[in-house]
Amino acid sequence: MKTTVDIPTFLLRRAKFVAAEQGISLQEFVLEATREKLSCGGRIEGKPWMAAFGKLRRLKQESARIDCLIEQEFERIEPER
Repeated sequence: MKTTVDIPTFLLRRAKFVAAEQGISLQEFVLEATREKLSCGGRIEGKPWMAAFGKLRRLKQESARIDCLIEQEFERIEPER
């Protein structure tokens, strides 16, 4: 079946480039990309790093606390003579 899809120029150029690097046609590249996206159901599992994206905000306060402790310890160290 044929269909028309509007793809931004920069994205189309990148897709053509990557397809050429892989030695496959643009059609096959798009089919593979579509299959890959559908196989993970569009969920985050396909990109493990996305699961943590934004979830580390809670550590900001902990990081600030640790930085403060480190700074206090360095203030207690006597300079070498």
